[in-house]
Amino acid sequence: MADPLIIAKTSIADLALLPTMATRHGCITGATGTGKTVTLQKLAESFSAIGVPVFMADIKGDLTGICRPGSLSSKMKTRIDMLQLDTPAWEGFPVTLWDIFQEQGHPLRATISDMGPVLLARLLNLNDTQEGVLTLVFKVADDHGLLLLDLKDLRALLQFVGDHADQFKTQYGNVSSASIGAIQRSLLQIEKQGGDKFFGEPMLNIEDLMQTIDGKGVINILAADKLLNSPRLYSTSLLWMLSELYENLPETGDREKPKLVFFFDEAHLLFSMASPALLEKIEQVVRLIRSKGVGVYFVTQSPFDIPEKVLTQLGNRVQHALRAFTPRDQKAVNSIAETMRPNLKLNVKQAILELSVGEALISFLDADGSPDIAERAFILPPVSQIGPITADERKQLIQSSIVAGVYEQEIDRESAFELLQARVGAGRPAGSDILKKQTGEGILGELSDLLLGSSSKRGGRREGVIDAFAKSAARSVGSSIAREITRGLLGSLLGQKRR
Repeated sequence: MADPLIIAKTSIADLALLPTMATRHGCITGATGTGKTVTLQKLAESFSAIGVPVFMADIKGDLTGICRPGSLSSKMKTRIDMLQLDTPAWEGFPVTLWDIFQEQGHPLRATISDMGPVLLARLLNLNDTQEGVLTLVFKVADDHGLLLLDLKDLRALLQFVGDHADQFKTQYGNVSSASIGAIQRSLLQIEKQGGDKFFGEPMLNIEDLMQTIDGKGVINILAADKLLNSPRLYSTSLLWMLSELYENLPETGDREKPKLVFFFDEAHLLFSMASPALLEKIEQVVRLIRSKGVGVYFVTQSPFDIPEKVLTQLGNRVQHALRAFTPRDQKAVNSIAETMRPNLKLNVKQAILELSVGEALISFLDADGSPDIAERAFILPPVSQIGPITADERKQLIQSSIVAGVYEQEIDRESAFELLQARVGAGRPAGSDILKKQTGEGILGELSDLLLGSSSKRGGRREGVIDAFAKSAARSVGSSIAREITRGLLGSLLGQKRR
């Protein structure tokens, strides 16, 4: 059994997080500049030391130093002396760098199809009507075997469905040209923000987040300083990874230590932009993913940033200082004091306002799964470097990574865009004639046959996919639900959307 992870120290005792309780999730909260980042680093290296891989986003750009041994700075010496600690055995930890924008780490990608309409609608900030049209487009892609891998695939299929709404109306429902236009404009906005680099192949293999090297868990760091300028892309990409983890990992029950610990920094972005229905499903994700051996830790300024139903599932809590400048802040302080297990020797409410940098109120779960009493303690200093590595060191780390060369070369295989694009160009019919079979049309002609059917050489008629839809509807209900809407956990939890 893994030893307890000593994270903080009071004047008389060490405070430890039990690895067996790490999948009961947790939160790290506190005002800006109170020490949350160093706490995150200490937790990450502690998990890595016992062979547990970690995923975390580097919001400020200063977590990469975890791959290098630390050193005894003047500040570090002051803290070590104050806590009466021995000089740490400085060491670095294995790190893999990721970057959606493909500048500061290995490319991190998802396919349009794998993300599905539910999360994609959230990313694009669509209303219910527009989300219904997007879901319809995914249904068309599924029924016709059209791969949606990147933004150009989705854009091409949206245009195709919009141009031929009358042909799809009977089988799929009304297609609003206004909704098609709104979705297309949202796609352009995401593309301008660099989101086009997130969609494509090779897609992230979630198993690559769960590597170990020499018995230490690999710490996966997502460059997020630039990504945070696109908050929807940031929060949706992390939520997609959580759903992938749940979808792909087997049930494990209670474990001696987690398979993976996932830190969700700037967690308020996840919840502030989610509809009530999606919030309900996020709460289910957090509750269910524990059974897959994944611990989720939310990092944010105030516990009020986290919905109550989610907060009740976060058993391991590290509360740094809060500043009660507003009525909302004062309410948060009161709420924290009321929800943490009382300590007769400590005024929790007053302590929250008095905590110094690097100090926190801590309540971890005991062996029975009950919260320990709140203790005021100092976070132990990390044994790895505090602060970022240099550009040259980052480059070297990327080149020597265990996934070096796996994701760098983008793959653009034949998908919806290629199948819907005219291969001849000159003389090609336009507008409504695009669905008509013309000599020399190549792929488009074949697609017309696929969708609408064609005449055989013997004078008979070959049934098209749209013609056959009604006949196959009954037997395809089960498989279509599995294929079209249930991509990832959120799709399966939300079920089939009403059109």
